[in-house]
Amino acid sequence: MSVSRQTGLRQQPLLLLLLVLMFCGAMVARLVWMQLLEGPRFRELADENRIRLVPRSPIRGRLLDRKGRVLASSKLTYSLYLEPRLVSDSEWPALRDRLASLLKLNPATLDQRRQRGVDRDGYRTTLVLDLKPEQVLRFREQAAGLRGAQVDVDILRFYPYGTLAAHALGYTQPITEDEYETLAEKGYKIRDRIGRTGIEAAYESHLRGKWGGQMLEVNAMGEVQRYLGDRPSVAGQDLMLTLDLDLQRIAEQALADKPGGAVVALEASTGAVLALASKPVFDPNFFSKLITTQREYDALFSNPKKPLLSRAMNPYDPGSTWKPVTAMAGMESGKFPPETKLRTTSCITYGGHCFPDHNGAGFGTIGYADALRFSSNTFFYQVGVGAGSRALKTAADALGFQQKTGIEIGWEESVGLVGDEDWAAQGRGWASPGTVPWIPEDMASASIGQSVVQITPLQLARAYAVFANGGWLVTPHLAEGSIDWTSSRYRSKVAMKSSTLATIRKGLRKVVESGTGAGLNGPGIPPAAGKTGTAEDSTGGPDHAWFGSYAPYPDGEIVVVAFAQNTPGGGSVHALPMAKKVLEVWNRTRKDQAAVSASVLSSTPR
Repeated sequence: MSVSRQTGLRQQPLLLLLLVLMFCGAMVARLVWMQLLEGPRFRELADENRIRLVPRSPIRGRLLDRKGRVLASSKLTYSLYLEPRLVSDSEWPALRDRLASLLKLNPATLDQRRQRGVDRDGYRTTLVLDLKPEQVLRFREQAAGLRGAQVDVDILRFYPYGTLAAHALGYTQPITEDEYETLAEKGYKIRDRIGRTGIEAAYESHLRGKWGGQMLEVNAMGEVQRYLGDRPSVAGQDLMLTLDLDLQRIAEQALADKPGGAVVALEASTGAVLALASKPVFDPNFFSKLITTQREYDALFSNPKKPLLSRAMNPYDPGSTWKPVTAMAGMESGKFPPETKLRTTSCITYGGHCFPDHNGAGFGTIGYADALRFSSNTFFYQVGVGAGSRALKTAADALGFQQKTGIEIGWEESVGLVGDEDWAAQGRGWASPGTVPWIPEDMASASIGQSVVQITPLQLARAYAVFANGGWLVTPHLAEGSIDWTSSRYRSKVAMKSSTLATIRKGLRKVVESGTGAGLNGPGIPPAAGKTGTAEDSTGGPDHAWFGSYAPYPDGEIVVVAFAQNTPGGGSVHALPMAKKVLEVWNRTRKDQAAVSASVLSSTPR
């Protein structure tokens, strides 16, 4: 037994040595791993704890119209901040009094602001917003003796034309704390503003730029030790839009005396949006204010007139502007070819209800062109009911209805409605399937754009562009960028017989030549085509007034759709003059540009 005990005792130092060697080996391995393999990462973490970046926001890219005129820019505003870590409670009264005297501020107000604590950025407290230039100058002259106080610049979005094109441009707004949790990974700061609607939202990544700021070294207590340098911010990129300031301005002026409505102007061949106006309107500068009360927000967002809603992308009963779609359905179905002539009467009975013609007498036996010229209801009842709901739905789909147009701000637009018997069989969106079947009265209403048809002014402009450009369905867009909007991805040929297109074009021209749209004729407008529309408001309000048009005829360059919401009196009385104003300005600017181009060519040495 003594021999074994001695042997065990001799082995103990060896075991101890092995344990020590293993421990030292592990420590060395750990140090090698930390220094060599993970060293850069740990140094970065250490720097993050030691170095603070006082952020400086980038200047957001400008929004320019198609001629380079500024529609949205940025403005500088200066605010007074306190860095609480640099000012103790005992030091604050002296600093407060100096600031109050120097900048003519109320000391009690400064106390109240300080008591609120640090801002959302976590390192400073806002004392005064939007300082006057003379206050900024006084502060900077005495800044060396005002330790802990800081005047910094904030960059706010500015819309020089106020409400102009508000629904198209959109607005920016501070990000929320919930948003910051995900946006921080993309380089956003808690003080950042983000595009909320319109172009501002659609092209956020293009416009926003990158943050910069002052780099400061701090100690373990977070106190600033020294200034390390400056990281310049990177400005966002400017964005040239398709909007034309002159056309946008006249479009909104045309809406001035209407309770509500929209005007859309498109470049027929490409879908470039030249004007996108909506009323009621709002001022996007409202969202650029540094401080906005809840009462102000509630007044805007709870306004019963819904000024934030774009009427250009909201659906309404289109009335007789829909009749070219019914004409297309009749001809493409093969049941009512282009040479069709039908007898029109005072009214036609469907399902026990007599659907009248608007003149109370009918227009005799007429074809498509005259049916469009006179806007005969009884002609299109016969075509629509005879062709059937599926044929009408097929034509509508081909022209881009009941789908989003593809515009960059498409999350704000409705797809509308083109009802048919399949839709009715499924419950019409509100009833149980099979309980409210399609009836003849539905088809009669659908034939003239009432009740079961709801479309947006933008959708109608896109459809009329098909008639204007020779049969191409284009994608409306607000910015050019590097995208080829005439490529097959954004522009497709509509499956429509050439005879169908020619017949509709002929009819739309007759409307302006000698029909309900004759008011469009005049010396300031080239030969044009179009269709008037008066629509009952299916929600129970007064009638809507519509006018869809394009010019010049036959190969249109511009499409203009005017919509006057709840403005009884007819499309020829209210909507047509709106479109006429836009076409007059467009034609005048087109001639001016042609004259300038001719002058340049004539002066160029040969």
